[in-house]
Amino acid sequence: MILLVLAMFFAFSGTVLADAPLNEAIDDLIGTKYKFGGTSERGFDCSGFTQFVFNEFNIDLPRASKGQAGIGKKVAKKELRKGDLVFFNTNGKGISHVGIYLGNNKFAHSSTRKGVTIDVLSDKYYVNKYVTSRRFLTDEQYKSIATEAEQQADAKAAETAEDTPDAPDAPDIIELPEE
Repeated sequence: MILLVLAMFFAFSGTVLADAPLNEAIDDLIGTKYKFGGTSERGFDCSGFTQFVFNEFNIDLPRASKGQAGIGKKVAKKELRKGDLVFFNTNGKGISHVGIYLGNNKFAHSSTRKGVTIDVLSDKYYVNKYVTSRRFLTDEQYKSIATEAEQQADAKAAETAEDTPDAPDAPDIIELPEE
């Protein structure tokens, strides 16, 4: 009986994320398979995923994670808010992975193993790979993609969070070689 009640609760409890435009855009993509170089719902790599989601809000991002990390406003980890991009060095050669911060220490990204998924920044793998964060959304854009409750939670988290510094080698602007 308890199992039946739990099954019914989860079957009808809605989506993975709360109702907000950014959440809805990401929720529609959860489970999409990973595809190297992928930029569509047929499959995403990490930067293809972030580029696709931001394009839904008419925000153009460079194609590669390194390029995305080279623009936008640098944001301290304790000041992250929904919609900020978080960057990682997963290959030992510099920025090689990106995800979209969702609040409450969670971020959405396209994982080679799981496809589009949600993980936590405090996962030991990501803690050791985290490099920097960037903000691309203006305050007005942020208000349009986050619910009022999320905005309040982000503001409160920024006031109470312990500062975890960015990696010491994370410059404010990353110089990209000319092509």
